Amino acid sequence: MEDRREMPHALDGLKVLDFSTLLPGPYATMILADMGAEVLKISSKDRYDLVVNWPPVIPGTEVTGAQAWLGRNKKTIYLNLKKPKAVEAVKKLVKEYDIVVEQFRPGVMKKLGIGYEELRAVNPRLIYCAITGYGQNGPFSKKAGHDINYLARSGVAFAVGRKQGGPSLYNFQIADVAGGSMNAVCGILAAVYCRERTGKGQFIDISMQDCVVPFNSMDGASFFAGGALPERESGLLDGGASMIITRRRTGDI
Repeated sequence: MEDRREMPHALDGLKVLDFSTLLPGPYATMILADMGAEVLKISSKDRYDLVVNWPPVIPGTEVTGAQAWLGRNKKTIYLNLKKPKAVEAVKKLVKEYDIVVEQFRPGVMKKLGIGYEELRAVNPRLIYCAITGYGQNGPFSKKAGHDINYLARSGVAFAVGRKQGGPSLYNFQIADVAGGSMNAVCGILAAVYCRERTGKGQFIDISMQDCVVPFNSMDGASFFAGGALPERESGLLDGGASMIITRRRTGDI
């Protein structure tokens, strides 16, 4: 009988440099690490990270529950990326690493001297994934944003909530995780497969707003096929199921 404990992980041998903070990037690299990738987190002791510092602290440690969760199966080094020696260290590491994940605003990594073009010059096979709110280009690319902004601008929040009270908030980050993290993982794995066939790396541009626009697909497809514009408490999935069933029984629809 096969001993599953001895089975290799799917991503054994892949090496990831993780420059991200907060949730989208760290969640994505956590998934990669869980699948066997070697993840090295590039961190800064002077940079506050809301998620890492989210209480409570695990008793008997200096680590929060969120930090232990997102940091599992990862290693961490601390670098001040504004220092030339830190930039040299990153370029030395990139020679041995397959993937870079970062979550700065567009242009920040380039300004530090470790953007995609600079790192690709060191390692042409590099897969570089940048996660941002609105992508690398366009009128919103340099703007700050949060999960609520992405859900609102994408249209996802339009028909959510109550007619009287307006849109509802959730206790988890939909655009960050289902949008940013999951699409980053999909993009990275596709790029790894492409590199196996072509020998070339690539740049992956993840816009969290763009990634949640397809969540409108059911309502959107119905609307473009001649259906009504979705409204709050009017659909099968947003509290209007009983009303729809009653109307069908009475022949109103």
